[in-house]
Amino acid sequence: MDCPQLKLENQLCFPLYAASKEITRRYAPYLEPLDLTYTQYIVMLVLWEEKKCNVSELGKKLFLDSGTLTPLLKKLEAKGYIQRTREQSDERCLSVSLTAEGESLKRKAASVPKSMASCVNLSDTEAKALYTLLYKVLEGFGEG
Repeated sequence: MDCPQLKLENQLCFPLYAASKEITRRYAPYLEPLDLTYTQYIVMLVLWEEKKCNVSELGKKLFLDSGTLTPLLKKLEAKGYIQRTREQSDERCLSVSLTAEGESLKRKAASVPKSMASCVNLSDTEAKALYTLLYKVLEGFGEG
């Protein structure tokens, strides 16, 4: 029985997976001098923008569960880039904030997006369209 729905070329998930894996791999040489993995880098992106963030909100923004986020935050804290503190109003809530060292890392990371843009064979218009489509896909997962 022929099953065209089971052909790799008919799977939307495969090019998404392969592109994500390849892009993450290409970040490595730009992030290594910063002593960051890709996942640590996206945490830092949020903190460079917001300065302080509740851990549960951080997980929601990055689509990361606490089992992934907790060891990641511990490593960033050990590097001196962030500080984790319990909220005084609710000790169950944990906040993450940048340290001075974490803030200074922002200047060193400023060239990473431009370097990565040169690795992706898309025009600005195509990149914006892809960004919009990918967030539309992610929004669909939020409904489930």
